[in-house]
Amino acid sequence: MSLRITTLAERPEFAADLWEMEHAWGVFMFNDPIADLFYPIANTTYAEYVLVADDDTEPGRLAARGCMIPYACEDDELPDDGWDGVIRRGWLARERGEKRDRVSALEITVRRDLLGTGVSPRMVAAMRDTATRLGFAELVAPVRPNQKHLEPHTPMDAYASRTRADGLPSDAWLRVHVRAGGRIVKVAPRSMVVAGTLAEWREWTELPFDRSGPVEVPTALNPVHCSVEHDYAVYVEPNVWVSHRLR
Repeated sequence: MSLRITTLAERPEFAADLWEMEHAWGVFMFNDPIADLFYPIANTTYAEYVLVADDDTEPGRLAARGCMIPYACEDDELPDDGWDGVIRRGWLARERGEKRDRVSALEITVRRDLLGTGVSPRMVAAMRDTATRLGFAELVAPVRPNQKHLEPHTPMDAYASRTRADGLPSDAWLRVHVRAGGRIVKVAPRSMVVAGTLAEWREWTELPFDRSGPVEVPTALNPVHCSVEHDYAVYVEPNVWVSHRLR
């Protein structure tokens, strides 16, 4: 497969289909309110930070997308609120007119029928190249390990530290980042927070949510905390911070 990867700013014709691509995300993932500070304006304000890819067999049909956001660094530590944190910091810095001196990946999404075909490493490489071209010395990423959902009760630090005999991470998505030159830094324990009523969670997951306590939800990395007495459930997702030094 010959991929053509550019920014959305270079090929704005992909804007209409950017969020319609077939994917493997759970519905609940689209209900983090912090996402509203980025995704509704990604096509315009952040078009040079959005990557789009198509291939030579189906030119003009989106094969993958990648999103980044520039943000203001408050200190040298990567934030514990990970994905939510960089979006919030990026939005605040833009509103205040502050210098956005760091850049973070937000997602790389590959079309469902192309999963496992080698698109992901090429998107990571393109993201590194784009961040370099935009003048950043480092690209950070709150990585969502793609096999962690199979072990929702395993602490993320224990999961992320597992390696194979060759020393590479056991998780496939972390392995892609490390092979590309990334370094695992630490866990972001509250990278994404999704809260809803029990009725909302039933709609998002088609699960009963009729008992207080931890609820395992397909594709969730941790159990969802359910309180029947108070009519709400909260999902707190940990991610893994990876640093890509670019120069």
